[in-house]
Amino acid sequence: MPRASKALPEKLYASAIHWEGWTFHVLSSAAGLRLVDLHGTPFTTLGERLSARVVPDDEPNAPVLAEVREYLRGTRRTFDLPLDLRGTSFQLSVWHAVAGIPYGAVLTYGELAREVGHASATRAVGQAVGANPAALVVPCHRVVGASGSLVGYAGGLPLKERLLALERGSLSL
Repeated sequence: MPRASKALPEKLYASAIHWEGWTFHVLSSAAGLRLVDLHGTPFTTLGERLSARVVPDDEPNAPVLAEVREYLRGTRRTFDLPLDLRGTSFQLSVWHAVAGIPYGAVLTYGELAREVGHASATRAVGQAVGANPAALVVPCHRVVGASGSLVGYAGGLPLKERLLALERGSLSL
């Protein structure tokens, strides 16, 4: 009796970026950027979470690493990277809208909900923003609370504050 072949897990290339005491892990597939982890989560843990085979390799990630480093130095305002994001159609629409928030600008969750055509779905939009797998590149740090207050960020509010300060051209808040 023939044995069923088991599909190999997808291969993702992993790299680390260190900036001002933070460590970010970048995972890319052959199709594009899949994940920017803001916590420096071990590659093995990320691989388990994504059901993928994670291989440390900076070469396939060279374009991502270059653009993120330029952004963190304050010399890049937009990203020109292929993305390979996985989510629901609603999440993808929210992430696309977030990617369109201009450098240095902020948008409230309510404004974002209206922009994606779901004005009464502010909470769902917030959940989609929170599930953004490509932080920094899809700049969810630019989404703020209704009063303009800094709320909710996967990397923590100190990182959100620092990224917004970077975009405003100041070294500290």
